[in-house]
Amino acid sequence: MELPQKIRKRLDNFSRNILFDQSRTMTFAKENDRFLSHDKRVLSSLQLQMSLYFNLWFFPCWWISEAVMLQLKYPALPDYYKFILVTILLLMTLIESIRLYLGYTGNLQEKVPELAGFWLLTVLLQFPLILFQLLNEAILIQPLERGVHIVLTIFILTQGVSGLTALRNLVRHTGSQFHLQQFD
Repeated sequence: MELPQKIRKRLDNFSRNILFDQSRTMTFAKENDRFLSHDKRVLSSLQLQMSLYFNLWFFPCWWISEAVMLQLKYPALPDYYKFILVTILLLMTLIESIRLYLGYTGNLQEKVPELAGFWLLTVLLQFPLILFQLLNEAILIQPLERGVHIVLTIFILTQGVSGLTALRNLVRHTGSQFHLQQFD
């Protein structure tokens, strides 16, 4: 079963224009030399980017294991913990997807507001939620849960520290660029 020619042509144009950067397929010439000038310092944090990358692949595994464990222990939990744990799972899913997007955008594109939002979501929301799930024995923590929560906690701690370092460097650089522009 083949796609109609019109749809195939649209998908081909979409993949060429949107998914693949046309500037990468062009030959590198002197006029493109200003793309990354030699005096421009790259401020993206490699440690933060690697942590975000591995967290992006680990999060679905965490989510599946958390959902299965919640379904298995659901009948044994008190009613208020049932509500709390389902709410935490939904909140962490939403927050984690937004947090990872902001981390990628803020770090790779060197944008201060996105990186600051990522860091605030990490420290103020994700870290307390994962600590609640890791340290509260009343929610009947299973061994699989403890393992995936420890790994996610390590990711969150690493991203909190490296995110703060990257944010501090980016703010200093942006501030110095702003002050230099005043003299031009």
